[in-house]
Order: sequence, then C-alpha cells, then structure tokens
Amino acid sequence: MGMAVGLVEVLGHPPALSVADTMVKAANVTFVGYEKVSGARLTIIVRGPVGDVQKSVAAGIEAAKKIEVLSSKDKALFLSATVIPRPHENVEVIIKSMRFSDALEQFR
Repeated sequence: MGMAVGLVEVLGHPPALSVADTMVKAANVTFVGYEKVSGARLTIIVRGPVGDVQKSVAAGIEAAKKIEVLSSKDKALFLSATVIPRPHENVEVIIKSMRFSDALEQFR
C-alpha cells in the first residue's frame, strides 16, 4: 500500500493548530509538519495510507470552515487542500518536508 501526502492551507497559526489536531484525530495519519508559505499562510502536512489521508484532509477542511464561521473576520481561513496519493520520489526529494524523518520511519 502506498503512502500519500495530504496538505491543507489555512490563514493563521491558531486555525493551523486546530486543523492539524483535527486531521490527526480523524484518521491513521502522521503529522509531518507545517510550512509557512507567506505572511500568515500555513500548510499542514500529513502522511499515511491513501484512504486515511483523504479522510484526514476532508476533516481538516471541515474544521477550517467551522473556524471560519465562528470567526468575526471577513477573511476566509481555509485557503486550499490537496491529497497526493503515492507521490513520485522526485517530488519527495524536492519538497523535504514531505519525507518522513528517521524518527518517523517506523510508521512507513
């Protein structure tokens, strides 16, 4: 079974923390980390089996949209999301944060 990468991009650190927490609780995935894209844009990255990553990303999107509803701001906190099933190794070499660290290797 291949490992997938799931990414959810949000605006702000508190929403990113909430979304990351929801994503790892929703399915059997490993939180790989987050990337600060620019300004307050953050991308949460998880890895795991394809079905679990899809479920995790869907939960993350819903969590971000819920935060959006509760927020008094007019800005959308959810920005984008994607799942990459079984990414090619060249992609993993280019984007270091998508690779498992040695400490997480046991979950492969």
